[in-house]
Amino acid sequence: MKEMHAAGVKVALAAEHGQVSHLLGRSADYLALTKPRLNVLVVATSAAGYYLGAPAGPDPMTMAQAVAGTALVAAGAAVLNQAYERDTDALMRRTRDRPLPTGRVTVSEAQIFGILLAASGLGLLALKANLVAASLALVTLVVYLLVYTPLKRRSPDATLVGAIPGALPPLIGWAAARGTISIGGLTLFAIVFLWQIPHFMAIAWMYRDDYAAAGFPMLPVVEPEGRRAGRQALTYAAALLPASLAPTFAGVAGATYLWIALVFGLGLLWLAARFQSTRLDSSARALFFGSITYLPLLWLAMVLDH
Repeated sequence: MKEMHAAGVKVALAAEHGQVSHLLGRSADYLALTKPRLNVLVVATSAAGYYLGAPAGPDPMTMAQAVAGTALVAAGAAVLNQAYERDTDALMRRTRDRPLPTGRVTVSEAQIFGILLAASGLGLLALKANLVAASLALVTLVVYLLVYTPLKRRSPDATLVGAIPGALPPLIGWAAARGTISIGGLTLFAIVFLWQIPHFMAIAWMYRDDYAAAGFPMLPVVEPEGRRAGRQALTYAAALLPASLAPTFAGVAGATYLWIALVFGLGLLWLAARFQSTRLDSSARALFFGSITYLPLLWLAMVLDH
């Protein structure tokens, strides 16, 4: 009897362990659908936008609610985007192991999850921030899902369209703090918008074979020599340089930030020029890592010299 009882306990423990493992795995899959690494950028830029836009200093609770609302909308958009692109994700090496292409999460589950996240975020912004911030978040959702996502399969210009919702989080944070859109918030939007193009061109070049296999007409796919991708990276990096100085003249940051932004901007411009002239994987990778270093350091300098 004791042996049978012990065996029963082992079976029960194993079943319980299996249930816990399954639950943890499902939780990890749902978390992966929200693209948490990308959402870190959303949280950081919306928080910075709120901090920089608060006229009398940020209220921590309202700031946290505004940032959470923006992050929820961005997470919902990411989930719904993956539900739409599950077939093409299955064709690319870097995305084929995502929860939807592998079947670990069903399409209906993802759609319900994405809608709940986005609706929660919009509601939180409307109730705890203001309607201006909520409206901007709704624009982010609509442009990302209804314009950018389907356009990706049709035109290389989708990258420019996708940069619009990508640049709205700092403006949402600004609007949540001020209740309006003003020149200071627009300078923050411009910086992130322009920054995304060199960043995306580097990614598109590094993964051009993946995009070609999935049928996405990215610039390095439709023009394999890379001249247009290189020119676009260089053009937008050049435009980013004066745009990154604008917060000083808009009263958002001080003179110290101006000089730091100038140095950072020249460094990113050099990386873009190198990519444009060589169009090598190594120069694209350098531009990619340079871009993901540039933006957080620029925001940090802006916040510290506010």
